[in-house]
Amino acid sequence: MGSCLSTPRGVDVTELDRQRHKEAEKQLKEASSQRHSVDLMKLMSHLGKSQDGDSGQGDSGKSTILKQMRLIHKLPFSPQEIETFRQLVFDNLTRGMKYLLDAMEDMDLKVAEENISHVDLVENAQDLRDNEPFPMSYYEPLKTLWMDPNVQKAWERGNEAALPENLLYFFSSLDRLFDPEYVPEEQDIIRCRARTIGITETTFELRDHQMLMVDVGGQKSERRKWIHCFQDVTSILFLVSLSGYDQCLVEDRDANQMQDAMTIWDSICHSQWFKSTSIILFLNKNDLFEKKIPTSDIKNHFPDFDGESGDVRAGREYFKRRFAKLAQKAGRSKEREIYIHMTTATDTAMLRVVMAAVEE
Repeated sequence: MGSCLSTPRGVDVTELDRQRHKEAEKQLKEASSQRHSVDLMKLMSHLGKSQDGDSGQGDSGKSTILKQMRLIHKLPFSPQEIETFRQLVFDNLTRGMKYLLDAMEDMDLKVAEENISHVDLVENAQDLRDNEPFPMSYYEPLKTLWMDPNVQKAWERGNEAALPENLLYFFSSLDRLFDPEYVPEEQDIIRCRARTIGITETTFELRDHQMLMVDVGGQKSERRKWIHCFQDVTSILFLVSLSGYDQCLVEDRDANQMQDAMTIWDSICHSQWFKSTSIILFLNKNDLFEKKIPTSDIKNHFPDFDGESGDVRAGREYFKRRFAKLAQKAGRSKEREIYIHMTTATDTAMLRVVMAAVEE
């Protein structure tokens, strides 16, 4: 913005007006300077970045990381935020069961005849109102449907339909959740899910500077909105769901989550925007990866994997090498650093240690 003061014809500008204009210009410059002194990180799921930026593909754990950062840095959730999370837990139960029932149709599975009457209730579930307890009319239907043998078969084949990974956690706690006095615990808040729409910014006070974390939508429909967030980024935190090696995308059942993540990672590493920007890669959901490796062979989805079937360590190293190789291909190793960490975003203690290293 220039410092010249233009005025409409016939309007007198007093010395006081000129002084006010100069003061306004000064304040604008100071505000601009201050913003550039903030460490910005962007969170990208499948994709991640830090001015601090966080970016990535949907379902990689971006928003979980952001919630964990608030807990780690003691930035408390407001009563209204906690109430929103409470309502979101009920939504995750009913909507998650609906996704599971929808997936059963594609799998040629049906619920037991005695449970069919519960399906309509779930299909037509309404959002909770503020301070409304979980309706007890849903308790038995949800519990019974979850225990239905074919529902459990569909859950075991969840990778075919990108089913929400928090269902087991919440359905194992139905008694606690349906208590009329229920208030979300930290793990409930961390594990409840809402799709990231648009862009969310959160500022954290660190030892000697501020960190602005920007959470951007990871689904394909949201990616076009990222680009205007990329200026002045000092580092990128890119999240990939390690357990997504055998899963389809939420919005495209013919696409593989890990392959999609590699495509985005490759474009980030080669982008002119980030040629000198440090990039931190979180291979996230390591806990889920360890659980599924014994029954889901990596070779079925990545034929060039040369490790033994069921070898967790070999699997982790394989994907670490794949992402590192894509970064090296960009040919910018002298201009920037690439850091790779194995993480479980729902584990606060682990994440506290990892983020302490990242913040250094």
